Amino acid sequence: MAANMKNARIRLGELLIEHKLISEAQLQAALGEQKKSGRRLGRVLIDNGYVDEDAMLRVLSDQLRIPYIDLTTFDLNPQLVQLLPETDARRYRAIVLKESNDGLLVAMGDPMDIFGYDSLVKVLKRPVELAIASESQLFAAMDRTYHDSDEIRSLASEVGKEMSRDSFDLDKLMASTSKSDAPVVRLIQTMFEGAVRANASDIHIEPGEDVLRIRRRIDGILHEQVVEDRHINSALVSRLKLMANADISERRLPQDGRFSVNLGDGQIDVRLSTIPTQNGESVVMRLLDHSNSIKSLDKLGMPDDILDTFRRVIHKPHGLILVTGPTGSGKTTTLYSALSELNTAQRKIITIEDPVEYRLSRISQVQVNNKVGLDFARVLRTALRLDPDILLLGEIRDQETGEIGLRASLTGHLVLSTLHTNDAVSSAIRLMDMGLQGYLLASAVQGILAQRLIRRVCQHCASPRKLDANEQAWLHDQAGSSLDNHAFVEGSGCGQCNHTGYSGRIGIYEFLVMDSLLTEALRREDQNAFLKAAREQDGYRPLVQNALDYACNGITTINEVIRLCGWAD
Repeated sequence: MAANMKNARIRLGELLIEHKLISEAQLQAALGEQKKSGRRLGRVLIDNGYVDEDAMLRVLSDQLRIPYIDLTTFDLNPQLVQLLPETDARRYRAIVLKESNDGLLVAMGDPMDIFGYDSLVKVLKRPVELAIASESQLFAAMDRTYHDSDEIRSLASEVGKEMSRDSFDLDKLMASTSKSDAPVVRLIQTMFEGAVRANASDIHIEPGEDVLRIRRRIDGILHEQVVEDRHINSALVSRLKLMANADISERRLPQDGRFSVNLGDGQIDVRLSTIPTQNGESVVMRLLDHSNSIKSLDKLGMPDDILDTFRRVIHKPHGLILVTGPTGSGKTTTLYSALSELNTAQRKIITIEDPVEYRLSRISQVQVNNKVGLDFARVLRTALRLDPDILLLGEIRDQETGEIGLRASLTGHLVLSTLHTNDAVSSAIRLMDMGLQGYLLASAVQGILAQRLIRRVCQHCASPRKLDANEQAWLHDQAGSSLDNHAFVEGSGCGQCNHTGYSGRIGIYEFLVMDSLLTEALRREDQNAFLKAAREQDGYRPLVQNALDYACNGITTINEVIRLCGWAD
């Protein structure tokens, strides 16, 4: 293979013209641009739309007599991939595919790069057979398989060495304007870049007795990396607290803070919370990506009937609308999408949040600060004197806040808020349990939306699976015998989903609209009558039924439905 590569003298432009994939004029234009930009000819041709990447790669595959690999369907072995360090993989646009007695099969984006080929042989110290693959697929595969593990461990080791020599200068690090000046800063940068590439929502830094665990929440599930040196935790946490304007000298009490990180063309807003543990301070960071614009209601994935009803209710001139679900269920995203639709020059909108998660133009957003007495109730009273049309109350936490919100909705304001309850039906009962009067709830509440985020099954490795006895019993309890013979799917795990069987998430919803029976039950504070009227309401479907629809359509698995909705009666 090496001899074939070194003896190959292929002129890409002439080859593509010979196969009638480009014209002579296109080649000359691309060559001119190549001289100015220094980019490779193939990339210029693809980016300018002169040639289809797949067609070009197949021609090269035939000419060089090497396989063309579709990495979207190829099952990568993470252990084999790690044989090539991530820095070399990205530099030479290469990834290890297979191992045999003859050596390693490696896919390259440019197999005519002789220098790159020679470098791979030196790094891998094994004979190398080449394959060709799309560059975009190569980089996507690297993002899935490397997760920056090597770089994080290397930087962590470097931080640990500096600390062991007592040469770590926190003041100098704080004054530094370059992220590459200190290993701890580069470690932080690597953590954020990896988390963003993996679409992580949170980063957890947890010191153990002998190790430091760095965990990222991806699609609602935590994925762990272990660093064999927990002593770097103090330097890491101190730097993060400095960035968040927290007190680095206070290690006995929990602290909160916020900062922004510029990564490439986007900005990540980070909410930081610390808490002292037996082995040192533990940190959780919530990542909010401002480069992703707020979704419209149409993009949330609501079923059409729920979307139409929800849209009709939020356009009412007054009343209380609740969005409910546990932490991380997408409530904030739904509320911001609703506000984005309601946000016009004719409406005054005020939000009261803890914390303010996304900035919206034309909307007055207030950050609650309990340390100075600026709590939800006080801000809400003040906001009502500022002539608002719409109020967003981050959460109804107690009786006082609930009563002010209810009275605001009864005096000509539209109030949107959240509750941490399991479903729509239990939300109104929770408000009554808080001590809110039933007659106020009956007059104010317009609708209650409950939601969850459920993981999508990976479409690259999904296949039919027979349910076990426990799953069949659960399904029969929920749907009777109607789904006894239905073929459900499960992901076996592949390179595309990092061997989890799942890729991405989708929302499941239930929407309870107040009608005469429900309002009468609230007015009498008759919880049993409210539950009965809700379950019998025409068009109302509970969360578990909507989740089962996704399972029946092959979008998710029965295991995932049970995991999120197993509480359902």
